[in-house]
This record gives sequence, structure tokens and C-alpha cells, in this order.
Amino acid sequence: MHQCLKRLPVSLAAAAPMILSFAIPALGADDERYDASAHVLQAELARHRQDYRTASREYRLAAELSESIDIARQATERATSYGFNEDALKSAERWYELNPDSNEALFYLARLQLRNDELRDARRSYKRLIERADGPPERGLLTLIGVITEENPEAADDVMRWLAKPYRDSAEAHYAVAVTALSAGDDEHAKERAEKAIELDPGWMKPKLLYGRILLVQGDTDAAIDYVARLIGDDPQPDPEARMELALIMLAAGRDDDALSQVNQIQYETGNNPDALRLMAIINFRQENLDAAWEDFQDLLASGRHTMDALYYLARIADFRGETDRAMLLYTQVEAGQNAVRSQRRAAAIRAFDNDDADGALKRLDEFANDNPNHAIETVQAKAQLLAALERYPESLEYYDRMLAFRPESEGVMLGRAELLLRMERLDDAIDQYRAAVDRFPDSALSLNALGYTLADRTEEYKEAERLIRKALEIDPDSAAIIDSLGWVLYRLGRYEEALVELQRAYERLDDPEVAAHIVEVLAALDRHEEAKALLEEAEDRRPENELLKDVRERLFSAND
Repeated sequence: MHQCLKRLPVSLAAAAPMILSFAIPALGADDERYDASAHVLQAELARHRQDYRTASREYRLAAELSESIDIARQATERATSYGFNEDALKSAERWYELNPDSNEALFYLARLQLRNDELRDARRSYKRLIERADGPPERGLLTLIGVITEENPEAADDVMRWLAKPYRDSAEAHYAVAVTALSAGDDEHAKERAEKAIELDPGWMKPKLLYGRILLVQGDTDAAIDYVARLIGDDPQPDPEARMELALIMLAAGRDDDALSQVNQIQYETGNNPDALRLMAIINFRQENLDAAWEDFQDLLASGRHTMDALYYLARIADFRGETDRAMLLYTQVEAGQNAVRSQRRAAAIRAFDNDDADGALKRLDEFANDNPNHAIETVQAKAQLLAALERYPESLEYYDRMLAFRPESEGVMLGRAELLLRMERLDDAIDQYRAAVDRFPDSALSLNALGYTLADRTEEYKEAERLIRKALEIDPDSAAIIDSLGWVLYRLGRYEEALVELQRAYERLDDPEVAAHIVEVLAALDRHEEAKALLEEAEDRRPENELLKDVRERLFSAND
């Protein structure tokens, strides 16, 4: 037996045949192959205990020692899924070294070079990819658009402009640059390139639709709608894609009914367009026409297109209706796409709180992470949040610490961990964590406000709290949460009239029980007790179970009731 296996606990030793089914070369006398196999075993053990950082490193070490293309490929895919880009890049370099004819290896290499800001190498790798593609190289740029814009938008824009340089007379090249420029926020350059693409190929619809979208991004909604509407009106057989673009622009402008009219026209003209059906369903959902939305999403599910979207929205509708078992079942099936982790988190919450099965909820999250490595690390954070909601604080902190090791630069993780420490009554540690977030993100209104509010609410460092909150408000002047924080610190400073103005301004923007509670406190401090009580009763009518409102009533009014 392999020496590593002799030291395994019985449960893991029993599972070793399954673990070793991962692409390990046959063990023999060759030391390098033996070492590679040992690293793969350690990687798999780390993955099963959700130590994804160690798993990525061990996969990389295995790839460096092995001649196996499969090991290099698996190492690249795992590290890429987990977001450990340095390990992933080294593994991709090894994969490409072992198999230079593989377009898949070259694709991963280019993608990871882009992620790691190695732009010169990324340019060369993407150039090789488009040269290997069928058809003219400039057409290959179009195939890169959807992939390259998923990475760092500014870096992608740089690479695409470089790739397009040899093709100055190609509409495809100018269109590709326009798309990446818009994604990177350079709408003026995007507009210039879209216009050039239209000039070079007047009959091509895509750059015209992109031009309409650029007008929308630039804030000229009416011009965007007029432009795309004229495209449709000038065409005896309007392209459904043009109507879809017009509907999306109208939706962005808040003209839901007009957008729905365009979608209905697409369905009339094409018979059955899944993209149009999806948009129709979303519009009905937005307008709270839940019966119609339910039917639309059922039809979409039956079409076999946009399946994850259909399941997600059906789950939300069931959730709104209080059909929690049905909602949980639907949420659980959303295993891909941008709503996957959100859905699994909600399914876990229903199982833990409505069905009183916290352990089953946590187990399901583990299963989801194991089956979906792209979402594995996000699921660690979902477990931390669920454990915090269950008031299993020490366990939650373990997962937050793990997340911080995985994503040390994540503002959300830092703030989530700080909030947990507050719940654990570890005030000094929480403030240290908030300060670390502010140090790392000095221009983040979120971090500045979180630290400022905590200092105002839990300490007597009111002057520093006010400075932090006012800086946050300069960055995000319309945030109701920050305005509320400003009102609260003014209250703590004894400036009650000023505080009331800010808190009422916050309440106009955000109907939140915490803001209401703050206003009640200030009104009571101003001896305006009848107003305070009336506002409290109004807030209680909407949220009778809110603990903060109960606390305010107990402290301020219980003696008089």
C-alpha cells in the first residue's frame, strides 16, 4: 500500500480508491511519478476538506512533476475554478508545454495571462488562437468577445485593440474593439469604433445595435430608443435581435409596457423565440404579474433554453407565495449561472429555518460546492453566513477565517467577518477588522461607513466617526444608509435637531426599521414623545417582529404603557 495511505484515518482510507481514481499515473519506481501522485492525493484530500488553497498548490506541484497532460489540465481547471490565478497560470503553462497543439490549453493560458495582467504574453497567446481559428483571422476576434470581456475589462480592451491593429479595414475588428471598449467604460472610443464598423459594412446590424446601446450608456435614452426604432422601421423584415435590443433599452428606461409590446411583436413575428419569452417573463415578474410570469417561466423551462433563469424565477415566485417546500426544491436545482450561489443560499436557509434541518442545509451546501468547483469558494462564504444566522458563531468565524485566507483582498469578506465579530461581542476585534478594510479600500463608501457607524454606535469616538461618515457621503451622497449613519453620529454628539433632519432624509429614501428606531430615539431626546410613539407604532405595524423596534419600545415607553 502507498505509504501515504497508511497514515490516513479509517474513513479516508476506505475512500482512497475513489480519491485515487483522479488522473494519477500508475505508481512505479520512477520517483517523479511517485511524487506527482502523492501531490495529487494531497490535493484531493485538501479539496474534500474544502482547503482549496492547498488543493490548488498541490495540483500545481503535481503538474510540474508529471508528464501527464491530464494532470496538467485538471490542475489548471481546478485552480482556475477556485480563482487562484497564479497557481492556475503555472499549471496552464505546463499544460501548454506538454501539449502545444491543444487549443484548449492555449485558451486557458491566454485567459490566465490576462487575469494576471501579463498583457504582452496574453496578446501573443490570443493572437495564436485567432490564427488557428477557421476563416479569416479578423473574424476570430468576434469569437473572443464573450470570453475576453469576462476578465479584467481594461486589460481586455488593451489586448483587443492590439489584436485588431492589422485589420484597419475590417468591420468585424472595429466592432470587436467597440464592444471591449464599452465594457471597459470608454464609451467615446466605443462609439467611434462602432461608427467605423457601420461605415465599412452598412448592412451589418450588430454595430448599429451596439451604437444604440452606447447612446443609452451615455445617458441619451430618448436618442437610443429613436435610433433603434428607426432601424426597425426602415427594415421591411425587422430583425428580431433589433426588437430585442429596443425592448432592453426601453426596459432600462423604465418603459416596461413599451418593452413588453416589442416582445409580444417578436413572438407574433417569429412564433416562438425563447429569448423573447424570457424577457416577457422577467417583465411580468418585475410588474408583479406573478401568475403570468409563472406561466411564462414554465413555458421557458419546457423550451429547454435559459433553464437556470427559469428555475430561479419560478423559485422566487414560489417563495413570494409562501410555498417554501416548492421554492426550496426549485432553488436547489439552480446549479449554474449568476444566480446559482444565491439560490443555494436561499434553499439552505429554508431548510435550516423553515424545515428545522440546519445540518441537512450545511450538507447540501457542501454537496453543491463539490459538484460545482466554480462556485466552491463562494459556497464557503454562504456557509459562514448561514452559521452566523443560526447563531453558531464560532463555526461561522472558522469559515470567515478560511474565506479571508482564500480571498484576502475581498472587501465583502472583511466586512462580513467584522459584522460577525460584533455579534460575538468582540468589539475591539471587529473595529480592527473594519480598520483593515478601510486601510485596504480607503475610497470605499461601504467600508468607511461601516467603521464610522460602528464607532458612533459602540464607542465614544464620535469625532472620528463623523469624519469617516462624511467622507463616505462625499463618495456616495445619495446613500440612505450613510445618511442614516450621519444622523446617528450627530445624535450621539448631542446635535439633535441636525440629526433629525438627516434621519428624516434617510427615511424618505429607505423605509427601514433601524432608521425609524433612530428617529424615535431623537424625537424622544427632543421631548417630542407623542411624535416618537406615533412613528414607532407605524413602524411596528409594518414589522411587528423587529427586535430593534421592540428594544426601543422597552427602553423608551414601557414605563408609560
